[in-house]
Amino acid sequence: MDEHFIKIHKWLYPASWLYGAVVMMRNKLFDWEVLQSKSFDIPIISVGNLAVGGTGKTPHTEYLIKFLCNQYKVAVLSRGYKRHTKGYVLATPESTARSIGDEPYQMHQKFPSVTVAVDEKRCHGIEKLLALQKPSVDVILLDDAFQHRYVKPGLSILLTDYHRLFCDDTLLPAGRLREPISGKNRAQIVIVTKCPQDIKPIDYNIITKRLNLYPYQQLFFSSFRYGNLQPVFPTMSPDTNAISTNHEIALSSLANTDILLMTGIASPAPILERLEGCTKQIDLLSFDDHHNFTHRDIQLIKEQSVINKWNVHKKCWIQKIQKRAVKTLMIRHVLLKKQQLRQKEKRLISNIPWMKTKLLKKLCMMGFTQYVPIFLMIMLLIF
Repeated sequence: MDEHFIKIHKWLYPASWLYGAVVMMRNKLFDWEVLQSKSFDIPIISVGNLAVGGTGKTPHTEYLIKFLCNQYKVAVLSRGYKRHTKGYVLATPESTARSIGDEPYQMHQKFPSVTVAVDEKRCHGIEKLLALQKPSVDVILLDDAFQHRYVKPGLSILLTDYHRLFCDDTLLPAGRLREPISGKNRAQIVIVTKCPQDIKPIDYNIITKRLNLYPYQQLFFSSFRYGNLQPVFPTMSPDTNAISTNHEIALSSLANTDILLMTGIASPAPILERLEGCTKQIDLLSFDDHHNFTHRDIQLIKEQSVINKWNVHKKCWIQKIQKRAVKTLMIRHVLLKKQQLRQKEKRLISNIPWMKTKLLKKLCMMGFTQYVPIFLMIMLLIF
């Protein structure tokens, strides 16, 4: 809906057309049953989107868990994006974000009574879950599985960001769509996420018309409500002179507070807008989605604070958002602006030999590093 959320790289349209042709052919092979979709004798609900990241799949999956867990034995199956393991892994109390991925780990921590597992091959993962005796499973939620057509779910829920509706977007790499807009026809429910609290009735009508859904599809709207800030480290050494972090902090108490907002999500714009309603003194440090924060990141912040001769004795709020969990971290001697980090990232990219061509450099500068292999494959097919 908002133009500043939608950025289309028109110079990449030729690559998008080729990518779209491959995806359309894959979908046709499933439609023609050349590639087989498998059904299971258990309710399976798929939650996904057409775009890459940033629509709120995990919080909506968690909503379904809360809705179903009192009456049914719920299991969640995810791919486990960026985990350091392979194959089927069942979450246990010893599991970490490295072993099952950050999103499944978050759900496992929040809902310890719910079975959580990861497997890049969803059919195999479902079979393993059905083989469990304790606990048994009544319903399976597939997180981010809309494009995984080897499984035929009983209910498909498609999410689209209010600020970047799929009807306004285009295919990768020019846009952020994983598949053509026609893929929406496979969904029984479409949810417009991240809607403003004061959305008007006319907006409902406009969006309904623009999405152009079929009669068998139901349309819903959802929004996020941010709660109080939660401490990442509830206990701190008494000699740190830092503000106590043993309690929640209301957003309303942040007036005139200097904030460094650290994010590891696809779209930090909504939380940034929410905080700007509390204070204007905000610096954004935005990392990629699923970013693994390390000691090196903290050291980089310290180095930049010294280089820029900022007041190292100044205490500041550092907020870290990683997969919808809003947490507060209070430390000293750190403050960094997003622009300075991007400059350092550009210098690092410029030193990588295989990225010397201008085209590949531009892809990396724009945040399309993960799509470089796809782009290279397309170029090889062309030439």
